[in-house]
Amino acid sequence: MNPKKKKIIVGIFIGIAVIVIGLACWFIGIPLIKLAGSPQEFRDWVDQKDVWGPIIYILLVIFQIVIAFIPGEPLEIAAGYAFGAFRGTVFCLIAASIGSIMVLLLVRKFGKSLLEVFFDKEKIEGLKFLQSSSKKILIFTILFIIPGTPKDLLCYYGGLTDIPMPLLIFVCTVCRFPSIITSTIGGDALGTGEYGFAVIVFVITAIISLAGVFIYNRFGKKE
Repeated sequence: MNPKKKKIIVGIFIGIAVIVIGLACWFIGIPLIKLAGSPQEFRDWVDQKDVWGPIIYILLVIFQIVIAFIPGEPLEIAAGYAFGAFRGTVFCLIAASIGSIMVLLLVRKFGKSLLEVFFDKEKIEGLKFLQSSSKKILIFTILFIIPGTPKDLLCYYGGLTDIPMPLLIFVCTVCRFPSIITSTIGGDALGTGEYGFAVIVFVITAIISLAGVFIYNRFGKKE
């Protein structure tokens, strides 16, 4: 296939993707955020689904990861509330693994054009150092571990680098753990009525996340 035909096909695919994503966000994403924002309603909804509850939840988180601009924190807190800290964390990590694989494969297939559907060009350009730095693997891992950094953007951008796919999948899954566990522990505390502990967890998480955002921004500007 010559470059011109390939560019046309990619353009058509991106156009269709934008329409599908827009419809999905309107009919699924917005109701999903509202549902996850009310942990008790989310728990009742999960209970109604019986054994299908965890499966549907995992599919929802996969959807959130692929449709990158839907926030993931409400779903993680809701997981702790509905399933408990341990099961909620496990379900989040399973979904993160599957969602990350899908994202990385799509980016490897369609390239930078796919990122521009979800993210501003300025944010994409700000991560160029991950392609040129000799310490890209270490930097990528550290940025993923720190709570508060834009993990969906990092996951998408990882597909543009020459970092081996197995390592990318490992980092994009396992290194989400600190962010996920703090949210699920807080959600679990809300579910068991330990409101004081929940407040402490969320305050500490917020402080760490703000520090993570500061470090990420300073590091990006420095690079």
